[in-house]
Amino acid sequence: MPHSPILAPIVALVAWTLIMQIWLYATRIPAMKRAGIDINGLKGGHGRQLDGRVDERAQWKAHNYNHLLEQPTLFYAITITLALLGAGHEQPALALAWAYVGLRIAHSLIQATVNIVKWRFMVFGLASLCLLGLTIIAGLTLLR
Repeated sequence: MPHSPILAPIVALVAWTLIMQIWLYATRIPAMKRAGIDINGLKGGHGRQLDGRVDERAQWKAHNYNHLLEQPTLFYAITITLALLGAGHEQPALALAWAYVGLRIAHSLIQATVNIVKWRFMVFGLASLCLLGLTIIAGLTLLR
């Protein structure tokens, strides 16, 4: 059974999210140790409780990982919808899906390294426009 090409950007973004998770733990755990925080003694809570207690650069990766679990859920829903509608092979949808993935990766790299909010906001805005375009394509496909 052939698959819809629009599923590839989904797999790519999930893979990137997992890379960010690895980067998060690779930086946060050593930062916690440097701050004298014993992971064995922690109970409950949320990772944001580490803000101000560990190096902010380590927290940037954690914040970005959380961001990859927010708006991209809409991306997953709309791209799977396009695949189910049979529109996942059409060039505008496929181009917008890959653009969204590329922009989310760029957003991650900005936030995890220099964290300049102006740049992050610009990239986030462009990614949101891609998401809007995908949603419009799915809506028009449903109306056909």
